Amino acid sequence: MALTDSLDELVQNGHLNPQMAMRILGSFDKSIAEGLAQLVRNRTTIKGHLHTYRFCDDVWTFIVENPSFKFDQDTVTADKVKIVACNSKKPGEQ
Repeated sequence: MALTDSLDELVQNGHLNPQMAMRILGSFDKSIAEGLAQLVRNRTTIKGHLHTYRFCDDVWTFIVENPSFKFDQDTVTADKVKIVACNSKKPGEQ
C-alpha cells in the first residue's frame, strides 16, 4: 500500500504521469513475483477456520481465522490472515 499511496501522491501533484506510475507498479509486481519464486521452494500446510472466500475477476481472496502454517520444522500462528491468489499464467499462455 505504501508504494501505491506514494505513486498516487506523485501523480496528483503532477510529478509523475499515470502511465509511468502503472509501469512502476508492473515492474514492482514482476520483481516481487520473481523474488518469491526463488525463495519459496518448501511445501506449507495451512489449517484454520475459513471465515470468508471470494472469487472475482480471476482473483481468489481467502480470510482465515486462527491459521496455523506448518513448514518443514516450524509452525507459525496468527489471529487472522488474508490470502490473495491469482492465476500464475503470463499473458498469452494457455
